[in-house]
Amino acid sequence: MFIGREQELKKLNQMYQSTKLEVAIIYGRRRVGKTTLITEFCKNKKTIFYAALENSAEQNLAALSHAIAETDRGSSAAGILYRSFGDALTRIAEISASERIILVIDEYPYLAGAEPGISSLLQNYIDHQYKNTKLFLILCGSSMSFMENQVLGYQSPLYGRRTAQFKIQPFGYLDTGKWFPDYSYVDKAVMYGITGGIPLYLEQFSSSLSIRENLLENFFNKNAMLFEEPSNLLKQELREPSTYNAIVTAIASGKTKMSEIATTVGMETGLCTKYLANLISLGVIRRETPVTDPSSRRPIYLIEDQFFRFWFAFMPHNMSAVLSGRIEQNYASSIEGRISDYMGLTFEKMCRDYILYYDNNLPFPIGQVGQWWGGHPKTRKQAQIDVVASSTSDDWCIVGSCKFRNTPVDVNELTLLKDYAQAMGHYRKHYYYLFSKSGFTDTLTALAREENKRLLTLKDLYTLP
Repeated sequence: MFIGREQELKKLNQMYQSTKLEVAIIYGRRRVGKTTLITEFCKNKKTIFYAALENSAEQNLAALSHAIAETDRGSSAAGILYRSFGDALTRIAEISASERIILVIDEYPYLAGAEPGISSLLQNYIDHQYKNTKLFLILCGSSMSFMENQVLGYQSPLYGRRTAQFKIQPFGYLDTGKWFPDYSYVDKAVMYGITGGIPLYLEQFSSSLSIRENLLENFFNKNAMLFEEPSNLLKQELREPSTYNAIVTAIASGKTKMSEIATTVGMETGLCTKYLANLISLGVIRRETPVTDPSSRRPIYLIEDQFFRFWFAFMPHNMSAVLSGRIEQNYASSIEGRISDYMGLTFEKMCRDYILYYDNNLPFPIGQVGQWWGGHPKTRKQAQIDVVASSTSDDWCIVGSCKFRNTPVDVNELTLLKDYAQAMGHYRKHYYYLFSKSGFTDTLTALAREENKRLLTLKDLYTLP
C-alpha cells in the first residue's frame, strides 16, 4: 500500500511528460521512503534501476551493467559487461536517444565513494551526450551531507545540472494517520509521536492491533527491529556512535543548552558544536531560537526525530524489564501512564504544522512559525508560548497554547496566553489560538466567539475542510 507523497509524485510525473533531459536529485535520511517513492513513480515506465553498492568500483560497474541488461533485452548489446563507466553511460545515451527512459542511481554516495571521478563523468555526459536525449536521470542518496555538499553544492561538478531536487521528509501527522484508518484521533496522534512519520517504522505496526499490543510486540521486545534502531542508525551514519548517543541522551533528559549538553557529556563546547551539527544534518535534533529572535546566540537543542524522542523517553528506564520479559506487567505504570505527558511536545509540533501547512482560515498571510520563550518583565520568571506565527505584512501575530490532557481547557489558559503575549512584546496585535485534546469549557467557548480568538480540537486538526 502506497500512502502520501502526492506532491512529489505529481512533480516527477510532470517532469516525465516533458520528454526532454531531466535530472532529479532525491535525498533524505535513511528509512524515510525515498526508494519506495521512486519505485512508485517508475511503475509501468521503462527504467534502469541501479542500486549502488558499498563495494569496489569493479563490483559497482558489474551491477550497473546487469541493471542495463535487464532493460536492454533483445538488443545486440544485451548482457554486456561494460569495461568502464563511460562505456555504460554511453549505452544509456544510445537507448534514450529515441525513447523516454529513467535511469535511477540509488545510494549514489556509495558509487561516488567507489569511483571518485563519477560526478565529473556524469557532468560531462549531462552537458554533451545526454543533452538531446529523452533520459530522466535520478540520483538518490541517504547521506544528507554528501548529497547537499557533493551533489547540490556549489563546489560539486554536478552543480547547476539538476532540473529538480526533492528533500524527502518524514510523513506529517495527517499522512501518518492514514496508516491507521480505524484508530481514534488520539491514537493516530500517539502513533505519530511514536514513529515520527518514518515509513519503515510505520510498517512495523499493524492497524488491527491496539497501541499497547503494537508497542509490546514491535517496540518493547528485544527481538523486534525497532528495539535497537537508534543505536543501529547512529552506527550506520556516524563514526563515534557512543558519543552521539550520550549527546542525545543528555538532550532527552532536559539538557537543552549548549553548556549543559557539553558539561553532561564531558567535552569542550567547541567540539560539542561539531557533534550537534552532525546530528542536525541527520534530522535527529534541531537548533531552535525564539521566533522573535532568530539570530539569538543562546539557542536550545531539541530532539527533532519523534521516534528518537520516544525511544529515549521510554526505553532506557524500561530496558531491564524488556530484557527480563517483565515489560507487560510494567506497561500500565511505566509507559501508558506517561504517554499523555510525552505527547505534549508532539502536540505542539502538530499544532504548528497545522498552521503552517493545513489551516485554510488563517487571518493573514503568515511568515515565521515557531515558539517563543523569555523572561516575564513583571514576574521575572520564564514565560513560554507554544505557537507563534507572524504576519508577513503588519504587526499582527497568532499566539497559541496547546494542551494534550484529559480535561477541557478553561478560560484561565486564555488569560495566561494573553499575559505571555504581552510579555513577548514585538507584536502589537494578537490572534489567540487554543488547541486542546479534550475540548473546552462552556465559559471559554462563549469567550472565544470574539473575533480574534479560535478554539481547535484534535479532531479539527485531522478533519480539514
